[in-house]
Order: sequence, then structure tokens, then C-alpha cells
Amino acid sequence: MPISLVVEDLSAKRGEDLIFHDISFVVSAGEALVVTGPNGSGKSTLLRVLAGLLAAEYGSVRLDGISFEIGHPRELCHYLGHRNAMKRELTVAENLSFWKSFMGDSDGGSGIGLEEATEALGLGGISHLPFGYLSAGQQRRMAMAKLLVAYRPIWILDEPTAALDASADRLFAALVSRHLGAGGIVVAATHQPLGVEARELRMTGFAGVGEMV
Repeated sequence: MPISLVVEDLSAKRGEDLIFHDISFVVSAGEALVVTGPNGSGKSTLLRVLAGLLAAEYGSVRLDGISFEIGHPRELCHYLGHRNAMKRELTVAENLSFWKSFMGDSDGGSGIGLEEATEALGLGGISHLPFGYLSAGQQRRMAMAKLLVAYRPIWILDEPTAALDASADRLFAALVSRHLGAGGIVVAATHQPLGVEARELRMTGFAGVGEMV
């Protein structure tokens, strides 16, 4: 049975303020959901709750269709936030080796090798360089390689194409398309087109309820 990410009546606060409430949706294997809305409407907060980085005020996040026990859906998620989560002083290879070891592979798939991952992002041959030596666009692409070296069926992406040029946008869209084609799930907050067919959840802000489009 294919997996589904199920969100029911989700509410969350920023500080003491309720930023959104009663968000519900289901994203199944092979599907993408794009979260849109004005700045401050709760897009990043929603993604962090899905990834288990923030606690929900109310509601639930669960996975249906899995054949083994997990403590939280985050155990099957990759989260790529605004920051790249890479050490500038370490080489690209050292950074990716850490993430491959730390994340490991979840049941149902396996990650690819470090050099293969950097090749897939169009940056083969520079994994020996310190991460801090790379341009902003190269750094963002190398951060995306984390999604490839350790397998997770659910990708939670916050402005994933920030700092990318048009060719890198297309490259990333192809990676997302392959992930979906293999039965993966993608939830992405972005102001730019994701480059794949996706449903839209429009956040309204002011403690509003998201609107599925």
C-alpha cells in the first residue's frame, strides 16, 4: 500500500500568537503539494511542524500505508530549510558523508554515492573543496545532494530554489520529478514554480485556514 502524509486540523503558534489553524490535507505517494502565501502567513512554520522541528498546538501529522512502526513521520522525512545546514570549513564530501551517516536510509530505498550525488547536481569534481569556497548557487545545489545520499520518501522543502539560476531550477525540477516517479512525496513552500505538477495549499495568514487550490 502506498504511503500517504495525512495532516488533520493542524494549528501552530509563533511565540504566543496562533499563526494558522485547522489545516488539513493528504499527500499520497507520487504527489507534490506546493505551499504558497504572503510572507508571515505560516508557510515555514507549517513545514517545520511537518518535519517535527516544531510542536503543533493542536491537530496531528501521521503516515498511512507504512508496514513498520515509527515514532514520528520525521523519521521518513528530509527537511531542506532556508539554510543549507553545511559546515563551511568542511569539504563538500565531508559534509555529505556526515549527512549520509547521520540520516541513514529508511526502509524501502537506498541513497546514492557522494560523487554520484554531486554529478546529479551538475557539480562533479569539486567535492574536495571546502563548502565555504562555493558560490551561493553551488552551495544550494550541494545542500540538495543531501536529499540523494540518504533515502527518505518524503521531501519537505522551504524555498528550495533560492539562489539558483534557470538551468539549476530545471535540474532540480528533474530531481523532484524522478523522486515523485519513484513513489516519493514532496511538500514545498515556494514563491517560484516547482517545475512539476502539484496541488496548491494557499496560506492566508492572520491565523487563517489554508485553502486547497
